[in-house]
Amino acid sequence: MGIYEELQARGLIAQVTDEPQIRDLVNNGKAKFYIGFDCTADSLTAGHFMALTLMKRLQMAGNTPIALIGGGTTMIGDPSGRTDMRKMLTKEDIDHNAECFKRQMERFIEFGEGKAMMINNADWLLKLNYVDMLREVGACFSVNNMLRAECYKQRMEKGLSFLEFNYMIMQSYDFYYLYKNYDCNLQFGGDDQWSNMLGGTELIRRKLGKDANAMTITLLTDSQGKKMGKTAGNAVWLDPNKTSPFEFYQYWRNVGDADVMKCIKMLTFLSLEEIEEMEKWEDNRINEKKDILAFELTALVHGKEEAEKAKEASRSLFSGNGGDDSNMPTTEISAEEAENGMNIVDLMIACGLAASRGEAKRLIQQGGVSVDGEKIASMDAVVSADALKAGAKIRKGKKIFHKAIVK
Repeated sequence: MGIYEELQARGLIAQVTDEPQIRDLVNNGKAKFYIGFDCTADSLTAGHFMALTLMKRLQMAGNTPIALIGGGTTMIGDPSGRTDMRKMLTKEDIDHNAECFKRQMERFIEFGEGKAMMINNADWLLKLNYVDMLREVGACFSVNNMLRAECYKQRMEKGLSFLEFNYMIMQSYDFYYLYKNYDCNLQFGGDDQWSNMLGGTELIRRKLGKDANAMTITLLTDSQGKKMGKTAGNAVWLDPNKTSPFEFYQYWRNVGDADVMKCIKMLTFLSLEEIEEMEKWEDNRINEKKDILAFELTALVHGKEEAEKAKEASRSLFSGNGGDDSNMPTTEISAEEAENGMNIVDLMIACGLAASRGEAKRLIQQGGVSVDGEKIASMDAVVSADALKAGAKIRKGKKIFHKAIVK
């Protein structure tokens, strides 16, 4: 089985432009492919996992990845999957975010001479002359076709800015530029990016001839990828300072039963043979599957040592015996705040367990909050100074633990 067939078996491929040629290219290690990452935050999220693991798989099979940092496209913002316009970032913010992305990607991809490349599209997009761009590229795009694209449809009712309307042209130009200057012959992206990506392939063929060897693959990330990366309204970051290894482990440990094997296939590096055996397991082994998923992905991002700590902490905490809380996410409370104890609502907000007083109140009313094993019945409850000094263990719902301690 070649790597292309493996990607199919793992359920990763959604659409392709030239399947026989792509199959040959990828299986023979001749693909020089790119995936774009817009720098909208200072950390990648679990939602980027599919792209990162894909790049690693293809590099292991002899292909050459290009991680395209969107220093230029982030200045505009991708309207795909959006109901509103993205926040405008400064160039300084974007440059900082790009550096953060690079450090995280290096855990997955091997960069260097003859290996993977990291390129920033700001290097060419920010230098373009507007009129020259219109003449060279704009003439190749039909506005009628662009308006039919899925990435724009959902924005039409609420309003699509002219700024965002240009995103497809900018992304298409990226592939054209990489093809001409870096011999990039293949692009990957989520299936919600199909229109944008197809624009790049068509631009190359219009400018350089129909025989130009430029092809496109989209991955099944439109629905599954968007489910990954967020929980309870908060992003699951790859940066341990934003999402601790324990929290990261717990996120994957709590994946819905129906999605566990899908995630194991798509995201882990377990062999297909091992996965086939796991699919035969009885239903009562679902938690074992979840532990495997959580461990494998935590080890990929944070290393095996941190994954082992998170695994042991998780088992201990859910054993019902109090548990080892040394690796539990912790918030330090000042001595002044804790002097007379602390209201549970204020404490939950301080610990990031609720975004507002209203959310905290609802959780408490639903019986979803406990401190040191005791259920909280009132939003007027106070966690004592002694409990905070000892390290108050807060439980939100069935699966989220957090410790508050006086610093």
